[in-house]
Amino acid sequence: MIVAVGADHAGFEMKCEIVAWLASKGHQIKDLGAHSFDPDDDYPDFATAVAGSLLFGETEKGVLICGSGVGACITANKIKGIRACLCHDTYTARQGVEHDDMNVVCVGARVIGIELAKAVLEAFLGASFLAEPRFQRRLDKLNQVEQNGLAS
Repeated sequence: MIVAVGADHAGFEMKCEIVAWLASKGHQIKDLGAHSFDPDDDYPDFATAVAGSLLFGETEKGVLICGSGVGACITANKIKGIRACLCHDTYTARQGVEHDDMNVVCVGARVIGIELAKAVLEAFLGASFLAEPRFQRRLDKLNQVEQNGLAS
């Protein structure tokens, strides 16, 4: 799978470990930075880069890492076509893909350790959307909200 990965300064160290680990698992990685530690960088820059790589078809799924994961998640979800979720457990990471077609997972490097982050990413990357009628209906409604700004 081709995976976009991005992190700000707070997630930089974890991103370096995650990129190497994902590559060792056979994934193709598009590392969208940060490429060096810069305490003044901003998570929206990396969140938009990861989102753009998905929307332009360069990657299949995205991983964002910042201090809490919250800022990157909020930013990614502002972009049409992105369904990002902050996940610090394997159930949410898997279920978010299976039920909601989540395409970006966000983690907080200051919240969870590297081993749990790896387990979360394994669950996220190993899951597929279950196109059951109830999940598809809900995804269609979500897409309608994205288009119109309101639920019908």
